[in-house]
Amino acid sequence: MPMTQGFTDRLYPHLPAIAAHYGTPFHIYDEAGIRETGAQLKAAFAGIPSFREYYAVKALPNPSVLKLMQDMGFGFDCSSMTELMLARGLGASGADIIFTSNNTSQEEFLAAEAEGGCILNLDDITLIDKVPHMPELICFRYNPGTRRRGNDIIGKPEEAKYGVSHEQIVEAYRRAQARGAKRFGLHTMLASNELHYSYMVQTAAMLLELVETISAELGITFEFINIGGGLGIPYLPEHDPLNIAAMGEEITELFADFQDRCGYCPALLMESGRFMTGPHGVLVTRAINRKEIYRTYVGVDACMSALMRPALYGAYHHIEVLGKEGGETEVVDVVGSLCENNDKFAVQRILPKIVDGDLLIIQDSGAHGHAMGFNYNGKLRPQELLLRQDGGVALIRREERPEDYFATLQFEEKVLQL
Repeated sequence: MPMTQGFTDRLYPHLPAIAAHYGTPFHIYDEAGIRETGAQLKAAFAGIPSFREYYAVKALPNPSVLKLMQDMGFGFDCSSMTELMLARGLGASGADIIFTSNNTSQEEFLAAEAEGGCILNLDDITLIDKVPHMPELICFRYNPGTRRRGNDIIGKPEEAKYGVSHEQIVEAYRRAQARGAKRFGLHTMLASNELHYSYMVQTAAMLLELVETISAELGITFEFINIGGGLGIPYLPEHDPLNIAAMGEEITELFADFQDRCGYCPALLMESGRFMTGPHGVLVTRAINRKEIYRTYVGVDACMSALMRPALYGAYHHIEVLGKEGGETEVVDVVGSLCENNDKFAVQRILPKIVDGDLLIIQDSGAHGHAMGFNYNGKLRPQELLLRQDGGVALIRREERPEDYFATLQFEEKVLQL
């Protein structure tokens, strides 16, 4: 969606100076906007006795941004050893981290146990016997199969590789109890970038109902349910934003009803990534070429190695051209220099007439932007900046350099003679 007016007002007047100082391309994130969204999220669920957001580290794995989450009282949702390392580098441990891994290795289990541990969320019933030491608190990721629909990004639950099936879920908790687990949570994640808040309300209702079923079968209570991530943002200008206030109100009612029936109220956890930071980041790139063949192509100094969502999902990212609002327009493809024809940020988009040197602002890159970058063609990922609340602009990740690309080619030679 078009940037918030606040982000625009904070960034655009200073963008030429920022680009001149740091060079292009770069992702830049808005601290004030991130904090505003965090406050909005907490306010929406203030009526539930215990609520906590666990920021999805995969969305924007930068310590400076993760520190903002920590400052707001949020935990971290991790799904790899390096994400655990990022969270623990900020002092997080134990209940500050939820670790959910798919096809988890023994090395990952040992990393999850280390340095104060974490909340372990198992994705598969077979993992119960593979956990080196069953923690006192255990959680399972539930996959309802055909009982629920997914969406275009995650797909149908019955086709997803994630989670414990409906038929397995009671047995999973029974086996965990047998291995020594005494405290329990329940997790699911069924959709990605969901803009219809009622879907998330239905997800909370599904988990609360399942808690009652499992409790009746095994005589256990649950400390929390975790409705996962998937809260959407409106990438397209004509889309309405997620109604987080209505979502909070209806889920709060579900929890109140559960407490009336069951005599206790579990905590509500969620793992928003995109919703927290997606709208508060942009990729700034400079036009460096113009090509007129069967179409008009505007070449920029970034490529899809810095933002691959348009190529991977056909995703729309709104683009503005600094200082050219309301001027003459034309239809162009905005493209990078990668040797792939899908290296396009926009296809047949109506934009202001662009000349070499213009700054393009590719919006909503604050989640799954830099994080999904890659090095095909030897392309190097750009720097990341933080537009601080105090008005300063800080470098929070330098650009990759050729020596980074070649670093893994420096190693002790090992030969297995067959």
